[in-house]
Amino acid sequence: MKHLIISVITLFSVYFNSFGQDLTPYIKVGESTSSIQEVSEQVIQTLKEHSFTVLGDYNPSNKSSLKVIAFTRNDLKNTVVKVVDRGALAAVMKIGLVKKGDKIIISYTNPDYLLRAYLPINYNTFKSTFVKFSADLKNALSDLGHEFSPFGGMVEADKLGKYHYKIMMPYFTDPVELREFSSFKEGLNTITNHLKGKKGNTKEVYRLIYEKEEVAVFGVGLQSSEDGESYFLPKIGEDHVAALPYEIILQGKKATILHGKYRIALHWPELTMGTFMKIMSTPGDIEDTLKGLCE
Repeated sequence: MKHLIISVITLFSVYFNSFGQDLTPYIKVGESTSSIQEVSEQVIQTLKEHSFTVLGDYNPSNKSSLKVIAFTRNDLKNTVVKVVDRGALAAVMKIGLVKKGDKIIISYTNPDYLLRAYLPINYNTFKSTFVKFSADLKNALSDLGHEFSPFGGMVEADKLGKYHYKIMMPYFTDPVELREFSSFKEGLNTITNHLKGKKGNTKEVYRLIYEKEEVAVFGVGLQSSEDGESYFLPKIGEDHVAALPYEIILQGKKATILHGKYRIALHWPELTMGTFMKIMSTPGDIEDTLKGLCE
């Protein structure tokens, strides 16, 4: 009964408070003094107990002090794929764990923020499903903490659908095409085989495949020490670790990614131009690495 009451209150709060307010990309659940492995196991168990599906996990930058757990749920997964313009990218949410001193900081990607950004035209069509998902997720994670404080920079809710960092910078609707294959099957096999071989110092963190719709999303860890996560993440902020991994989406015969200048800015909206300039090569490096998985 207690969890039911919390869920109902949260649902109404999320539904009504999102109008005209600023949203953040992440929500901090709380802190733990357990080891990062123990917290990871608790998170995974909690998600499973509340009917979420864990797709994969990994250590960004190959650091034992960082952990990401990717997950979805059937209602979210089956709804977003109805949106033809890369809607399936919104199917996967992440929980980030960051070790600081003797504490583990637990956070997660804010569904209300990302769903508005990734479904710029269709968010309101499926809003009731998304609000319930967000409320249920908060209810589930209340087993792990009670802080639920937003962080990571703020963007007005009604501007997320047309978000871009600065004038002349790309939008969600400006993806980077990696390759057009002869068929969905060829694309799926090519990307799968290259990820198995860890081409370009990559790691497959998860995959989400819609056979009927011929859509696949791959979460790819970028493990190169020269231009991967260990290069750019410390510069822009490890607290935002739940932004990772980067995604390739294969729809029909075409594989694309979100432009780095859009995706990085969306997940780090408070970046100064000075900091952004420190990773000026990163969007191109990511494109080259992920394009290599499609060749």
